[in-house]
Amino acid sequence: MAMACTIRLASETARLGQPEVKLGLIPGYGGTQRLPRLVGQPMALKLLLTGEMINAAEALRIGLVDEVLPADKLMERADTLAKAIVAMAPLAVTACLQAVRDGSEINLEEAIDMEAKIFGQLCGTADKEEGTKAFLEKRPAVWTGR
Repeated sequence: MAMACTIRLASETARLGQPEVKLGLIPGYGGTQRLPRLVGQPMALKLLLTGEMINAAEALRIGLVDEVLPADKLMERADTLAKAIVAMAPLAVTACLQAVRDGSEINLEEAIDMEAKIFGQLCGTADKEEGTKAFLEKRPAVWTGR
C-alpha cells in the first residue's frame, strides 16, 4: 500500500518487503507493478522472487522510500511535508501529480507535449496571477484554486 503513496517516509526501524512468494502468492494491490516502477525491474524481481525483507536504509538506497527518520520524528516530518504541499497552489499541485503520473505512461516527446499543454492551462488561472503578483510583492500567495 505504501508504494501507492506520492511520498514515502520510513522509520529507521522499518522493515519492508513483499514476502507473498513464501506463501505461494504474488503481491496484491499493484505490488508487482508499482515496485518495478519505483526501484527498477532487476531490484524488484530480486525482492519479489526471494521474499526478502529489507531495512529502511536499504529501502532508501534503492528508492523505495524517500526519507528515513527516527520513529519519534516520523509523524512530525509527515505533517511538515503535508503542510508545505497544502500551502502551494492547489491547481499546480494537482497538475504536477497529473503530469508525472500520466507522463510516465507515454513516450518522452508526448509527455513533454502534455506538460506544455498543462502549463498553458495553468497560465490562464487566477492562482497563476496571484502567485506571480505575490512573488513580485515579496509576500505569501493567497490561493483560490481557480
